[in-house]
Amino acid sequence: MHMLFERSIDGSTYFSWLMSGVGWTLSLWISSGVIAFLIGIPVGAARTSRSPALRVLGRLYVQVFRNIPLLVQAFLWYFVLPDVLPSGLGAIVKQIPPPWGSFIPALAALSLYTASRIAEQVRSGITALPAGQRQGADALGLSPIQTYMRILIPQALRITVPTLTSEVLALLKNTSIALTIGLLELTAQAQQINEFTFETFQAFAAATVMYLVIALLIHLAANVIERAVETPGTVQLPPTKR
Repeated sequence: MHMLFERSIDGSTYFSWLMSGVGWTLSLWISSGVIAFLIGIPVGAARTSRSPALRVLGRLYVQVFRNIPLLVQAFLWYFVLPDVLPSGLGAIVKQIPPPWGSFIPALAALSLYTASRIAEQVRSGITALPAGQRQGADALGLSPIQTYMRILIPQALRITVPTLTSEVLALLKNTSIALTIGLLELTAQAQQINEFTFETFQAFAAATVMYLVIALLIHLAANVIERAVETPGTVQLPPTKR
């Protein structure tokens, strides 16, 4: 891996290129993850609402954004959106300087796509709860919003932590699609190093190790969260030996 510490054409090391890519990868992952949860949780709740209109809207959102390939969505946000907006607004969008001109479309694509997947996890969590949870809330006179905010959603999130962890890890890997629209995230930087040095193995091996380290840290953090929010009485203890 000595190549990574050699000087590049701009005077910095190739390792600094990779670290710059890590920074953009993490920025895109964190920001799109936050937005995805802010959208996905209410959409998932809408999927289980007693209102037919809300259920239809929630399902429509999920079907649209989950079934269109993520790469296609990124291209739509980057190439198509500026041309369908009013000419003045479209010109402003096209003039957004790099890397933000690539970061924002990638953020939109990743956020909306991941939100559709999180919505399904939230829906599954809510439907897995006993019917008595909602009936008890009705008996207490809670409004639908109060029922979801105080009873249903907190419990649904607690029991879906393992599957949500999978979605968070998938989001980290999906950030690599941003290279297709010009954002120099980790995979793009590894590809750029390969083009300048022809050291394919070293460039992509280093990127792989960095992805693996980040994913392991996320997994460890998820385990801590899962134990912290674990519902008492739901863990099956191993049988005792006689």
